Amino acid sequence: MYNKAYGIMETLAPLHVGASSGEETGNLNLIFRDQFTQTGIIPGSSIRGRFRADIGEYANEIYGHEGEKGSSEILTSEAKVKFEYASLVWLPVFCPGQPVVYITCPRLLKRYYQIVKSTNSNLPAPTVNNFPKPNQVKLTNPRNVLFFNLGFIDNLRNTPELLQWIPEGLENPPTNLLVVEDAEMGIIHDMALFRQSRVKLKDDEKIVDSDKGGFFNTEALPEGSILIFPIAIKEKDNDSIKLQETLEVTEWETLDNNSLKKELYFGGLESIGFGRTQVTLNGQYFQDNNVS
Repeated sequence: MYNKAYGIMETLAPLHVGASSGEETGNLNLIFRDQFTQTGIIPGSSIRGRFRADIGEYANEIYGHEGEKGSSEILTSEAKVKFEYASLVWLPVFCPGQPVVYITCPRLLKRYYQIVKSTNSNLPAPTVNNFPKPNQVKLTNPRNVLFFNLGFIDNLRNTPELLQWIPEGLENPPTNLLVVEDAEMGIIHDMALFRQSRVKLKDDEKIVDSDKGGFFNTEALPEGSILIFPIAIKEKDNDSIKLQETLEVTEWETLDNNSLKKELYFGGLESIGFGRTQVTLNGQYFQDNNVS
């Protein structure tokens, strides 16, 4: 049996987790994406690797390890903590000359609901009719409207129905909330991505090394993106190490509701300013166990 928990990830810098090269698509460093909404994700293996690197001496006990060398067969111990992929909850979209708009879609909110419903029992199951629809107005009456990629929208407000879908404990809670159709999410997501052009210089001259790729581009989830990932924690037995003991080693901050918070880096481009996030661990496990 497993105890349920989850992590909320808020990007404090652009976040790239994906291909290191993509010559077949114009040498674009692509991020991993969900196959249905075509929105950015962080694979569970990347999250596990980050946590494992921070644990230190407890890594093999918590995350599993191979059997002893020389054994006749490969024996791999079962991990006591399991991670699934992180999916978007809210994505900031910048429009020139206008406020940043945070968007999501029903499919992403349904996954969020499935993960947090055991902790937040007041959250209603999401349906298409749960969310207010943006009203389209004519261009002849542009007063008090916000130009967005979908057109002119006159009811872009933080309604109570939408505010309840914002996770607690964020550094910068989103404003200007909007729910779009699942089919529209992927197109808007591509407009929202952070993109950076980079160049490989020669080792001995400050000129482009065309023999080793020359110019190439990187895409990333923008700063302010909010993601969620589920965690399964195996029930304690006489020999297991409690998860909170490993978290104390890595200096997590304990919040009032027993959740834990820490800044972590994800992805492979930390050295050039990508990947800084704030991760908050919450869920039934932390509410039932005193982690302080």
